[in-house]
Amino acid sequence: EYDEDFDLENYKRKVEEIKTKLGNLGSVNFMALEEFEESSRRLEFYRKQIDDLKDSESNLIETIDEINLNARAKFKETFDKINENFKSLFVKLFGQGAEAELILNEGDPLEANFEIVAKPPGKRPRSLEGLSQGEKTLTAIALLFGIYLVKPSPFCILDEVDAPLDDANVDRFLKMLRDFSDNTQFIIATHNKKTMEEADILYGVTMEEEGVSKVVSVRLKKENEN
Repeated sequence: EYDEDFDLENYKRKVEEIKTKLGNLGSVNFMALEEFEESSRRLEFYRKQIDDLKDSESNLIETIDEINLNARAKFKETFDKINENFKSLFVKLFGQGAEAELILNEGDPLEANFEIVAKPPGKRPRSLEGLSQGEKTLTAIALLFGIYLVKPSPFCILDEVDAPLDDANVDRFLKMLRDFSDNTQFIIATHNKKTMEEADILYGVTMEEEGVSKVVSVRLKKENEN
């Protein structure tokens, strides 16, 4: 039934507006459905990749946490062993009345700093800077061998470690080496006469002719040897 109030001109304008909008959309892409399906497949693939990465990240974090937990426990155990060795060797080198300790600062033990407390008999220095050069060297030797004793090796090479020591401290150093020499062979680069006298074999370089170096060796026979 014809509507007398129907505004034909108004609807003609609306039709033209719709046609204009359709024209602005451009030509119809008949491959849109296939492209949508392809994009959906790619999206699903990337989602799976992201999920795999998240799972891998989670597993990696768990593994790192477990490694750090075991590393902290192992580090603390090793640190305590080194500390005990350091204390006993320090007393052995400096004599009764000497005190030494390694102090681990607060925080994550894998990242925390540690302090070296070394007090020879009759001295109470606030830091290592208050020690003489020889005392610093003996302290370093005590720490070095404190670490060494945790996992000893059949060979140990020392380069001029006795250079800053006086004769009395060299004797202490050599006595400690004698105690360890049952299980370890020491190779020492030195210019100290006392250390050379204690050696079983000496190796040196001589120049009998100018410009021609020659390596010589001497096996030292101990008095108690036949």
